[in-house]
Amino acid sequence: MSQEILKIKNLEKYYGKRQLLTKALKGIDLEVYKGEFIGIMGPSGSGKTTLLNCIATIDKPTSGQIILNGTDITNLKQKQIEQIRNKDLGFIFQQFNLLNTLTAYENIALALTLQKKPYQEMDKAIQRIAKKLNIDHLLNKFPNELSGGQQQRVSAARALVKNPSLVLADEPTGALDSKAAKQLLSCLTYLNKDWKSTILMVTHDAFTASYAHRIFFIKDGKLFSELVRGNDTREQFFERIIDVISVIGGEQDVF
Repeated sequence: MSQEILKIKNLEKYYGKRQLLTKALKGIDLEVYKGEFIGIMGPSGSGKTTLLNCIATIDKPTSGQIILNGTDITNLKQKQIEQIRNKDLGFIFQQFNLLNTLTAYENIALALTLQKKPYQEMDKAIQRIAKKLNIDHLLNKFPNELSGGQQQRVSAARALVKNPSLVLADEPTGALDSKAAKQLLSCLTYLNKDWKSTILMVTHDAFTASYAHRIFFIKDGKLFSELVRGNDTREQFFERIIDVISVIGGEQDVF
């Protein structure tokens, strides 16, 4: 049996009060196991970003549990939450979130600096992940000297260099052209397969989602359905994803 990395039990998130109450999440249950590449999809306003923010400890759930590596992270103190973020979670954002005054090397090093890693150990880890993502020749460049695809791979390296239990990717291809998106997804697929990195990715794009092993579809704050790739080719999985999208919200033009 694979190791359970993440378990979400009856998760609910409400915003506002009384007549203005908005129920963003309504009893979400799901599990993620070590080495999986998971996609989360749903129409605009479905709750998928709220779910990711709760897992990322950015938002606090109204009720329910988020269990990461056996620890319920929903009621931890701020210092404990910071430790979880630094050790167990890696983040890949749509807009890269690189510091323009630092080189690619220095941006990647930030994650390890927070862990107070020795320089030699840190340098070895940076060189290794940079080579895997084909950015080792770009480490001395600043973000404004890099293309969007190169910046996103630096962002991915920053997320993965500390070998987190779970990588959270929020629309990672949203700001990329099709060529750069394919390069990033190929890199993530390789790292998922070769390094057993566990990835949880929110996306509105069926092509991007087709790289995942499983997809959770959310509609109106509830888990609508789950799609498992199984032995399908990526092209076959893509067609199945399109079929579900057409049912839950294709008419909303968000895909």
